[in-house]
Amino acid sequence: MSHAPRPIPSSTYRLQLRGDGFTFADARRIVDYLDDLGVSHAYLSPILEATDGSTHGYDVIDPTSVSAPLGGREGFEALVAELHSRGMGVIVDIVPNHVGVDDPRQNAWWWDVLSKGKASEYASYFDIDWASENGADGKIALPVLGSADDTAALTIDRSGDTPLLAYYEHRFPIAAGTLSDGPGTIPDGVGTIPDGVGTEDAEAVHAAQAYRLVDWKSVLVGYRRFFSVNGLAGLRQEDFDVFTASHVQVASWITDELVDGLRVDHPDGLADPAGYLTELRELIGPDRWLVIEKILARGEPLDPALPVHGTTGYDALADLGGVFVDPSGAEALTELSRSRGGAPGDAQWLHAAERDLKTAVAEGDLAPEVRRLARAVVRESGSDAPFESITAAIVAVVARMPYYRSDYGPLAGTVGRVVGDVGAAEPALVDALDAVTAALIADGESAVRFEQVCGAVTAKGVEDCLFYRAARLISLQEVGGDPAEFGISPAQFHLANAERAARWPAAMTTLSTHDTKRGEDVRARIGVLSQTPELWSRCISDWEEVAPSPDGATGLFLWQNLFGVWPADGVVSAELRERIHAYAEKAMREAGTRTGWTDVDEAFEASVHSWLDSVMSGSVADSVTMLVARLDPHGRSDALGQKLLHLLGPGVPDVYQGTELWEDSLVDPDNRRLIDYDVRRRHLSAPSSTVVDSSGSAKFAVVRESLHLRRERPDSFVGGTYAPVYAQGSSAAHIVGFARGPVAGAADVIAVATRHSLGLDSGSWGSTTIALPAGRWRDRLTDNEYHGVVKADTLLSSLPVAVLVREITVSDTSGERDA
Repeated sequence: MSHAPRPIPSSTYRLQLRGDGFTFADARRIVDYLDDLGVSHAYLSPILEATDGSTHGYDVIDPTSVSAPLGGREGFEALVAELHSRGMGVIVDIVPNHVGVDDPRQNAWWWDVLSKGKASEYASYFDIDWASENGADGKIALPVLGSADDTAALTIDRSGDTPLLAYYEHRFPIAAGTLSDGPGTIPDGVGTIPDGVGTEDAEAVHAAQAYRLVDWKSVLVGYRRFFSVNGLAGLRQEDFDVFTASHVQVASWITDELVDGLRVDHPDGLADPAGYLTELRELIGPDRWLVIEKILARGEPLDPALPVHGTTGYDALADLGGVFVDPSGAEALTELSRSRGGAPGDAQWLHAAERDLKTAVAEGDLAPEVRRLARAVVRESGSDAPFESITAAIVAVVARMPYYRSDYGPLAGTVGRVVGDVGAAEPALVDALDAVTAALIADGESAVRFEQVCGAVTAKGVEDCLFYRAARLISLQEVGGDPAEFGISPAQFHLANAERAARWPAAMTTLSTHDTKRGEDVRARIGVLSQTPELWSRCISDWEEVAPSPDGATGLFLWQNLFGVWPADGVVSAELRERIHAYAEKAMREAGTRTGWTDVDEAFEASVHSWLDSVMSGSVADSVTMLVARLDPHGRSDALGQKLLHLLGPGVPDVYQGTELWEDSLVDPDNRRLIDYDVRRRHLSAPSSTVVDSSGSAKFAVVRESLHLRRERPDSFVGGTYAPVYAQGSSAAHIVGFARGPVAGAADVIAVATRHSLGLDSGSWGSTTIALPAGRWRDRLTDNEYHGVVKADTLLSSLPVAVLVREITVSDTSGERDA
């Protein structure tokens, strides 16, 4: 199959599609707006058929069809045609790791497996634990019952064309031949009904199925999941038949020239990510853009052997945010965290807490996956070490693993070092570690499951728990970040950018996604606290004296979130109040210290909600408003700075929907709210403004000018050069900037941003200057022209950022440069 080459996007704009509010037709109506904004490619959330009512699309139930609620294949093609009519393209997010099985009736493949067991043609599609020792007598354990004896509540539902096994609102198939009036023969792997049992004995019918309904608290699950989500069952993409069947629709997009690239969700969950990506690259051709949601630990390199353009940008997010955090605030904020919550949140505490939480996850939520791995180790090692010891050894090793998974080339040797550390720390596990080692070397099932478990344990232990417990500076607590790293220097920032420009010039970069725990502007404002930790500490002390939080650590965590989203005018609307309460509930349960998803402490949660109500009005609210009034300008300065450095930096920047204006989003689903594009359209026609205020006009100008610049001068960005730009003088450390340009020519774009603005003496730049390269440079935001050595207070008199473009002159075309 031949594939037409596709240009690398100059930028993308992420659209969260949802059948109840933003369909393909809705997306079509804003294509002209995206074009005017300067976007080159629309980047769509998953568009395959998903669970009824899905608001995100990651719970795909039919990989062979486009979502009907979104508008189906016809609606998708119409959207693509609209984009193509403007010379724009489309990127689609795909989900190869898992499918939605929460309601088995909606997923034909899963339903067939539950109906027919091993005899189903789809039995090999799922990573099912069929072993006789799986805890469910070799059947598929489905954790849905409220208790072990709840099988007494099962009934036969005869309301439809086919009898179904019913458990309250849940419905499951009844295999042919397992009801006396049912047709056909009983499939292999499905039991028989004992003699003398009536046809309406639901418990007996249940006993005859290929699946077994079990207590959801029993820690029995008969299939690999996405992390610990029972409603998402893993697919075996390592089987080429499964790959082919699950990529039928994707393949048609390539054949019909509909998509220009793909974003791959969570490849680390697959048995063989590199093998999968190789197959996918073969399918989509050599030129289409391919980026992967590969979560890199800080300092972890992306494997250059992977046939991809890069990651989806969490690594860049950490750099972009980190350069605006003031490291000098670490000590005071560490002490505040220690005094208020008993947890300092420093590197030592974070690393110890990470190991403890990963251990708890491996022994708890992910115990089914760990036990299945342990059984594989026993088989493949031939060891007679006790099963409990082997399980303990696995948990100990997984808890110390520093990466999502270690089977990428650049990480060779990681497992050996970790096993050595565990052996030295826990000598009693040496025999079990030998068994684990032998099994991993055998390179069979154990090796595969080990890597899959590592990623799941890290995600659940760190991102979904630790990042809700640590409360030193929560803006640092994002996927791919390390809150132990309290900010980075401009030198570190530039070296990371230069490496990205050289090694991964077409990787996606981002500041906000559908998964970020706080939106980019919320993080920017919270980050300002690193510049004034003493003031923040005094405020917390004052507020806690008036309105003491029910728990110190929970309070400190939520105080920062409140500060991050608090309106500049101090008016806390009913909508914002509701959003804060919803966020607090999720944050408390994810942290798991005083309440949890499966063990809710209603009294504690009620006390937190009452406390939140008390601080969102009255004297404390007035005090919060006063602090926000003082620090908000500096938060907006940092927000503009990180946005500019993101959009003009190395890689392909993604603008998450709506973030061209100020946004106050918290974690999902808050960050997936519908966007008001009428408001944003008005900014297109509004006069240019250099006023940084609540309207968002300054941020809109930064986004629009940057995206247009990338589209106008593509050679200066993806594949172009990168060089740091330094200031000189008394406040030089408060400037971070870089120059971009085509490889064959001089730099022609310079981005300059203010950092740590709170520390500028009386807001003055003093003697600080920037020496511009030869030529005349025009600021695309203010239309002012500069050349030579420019004073910082002149360049940044209107805005805390500047977008300088070298003007092309007649002398330039003759090989000379303006002085």
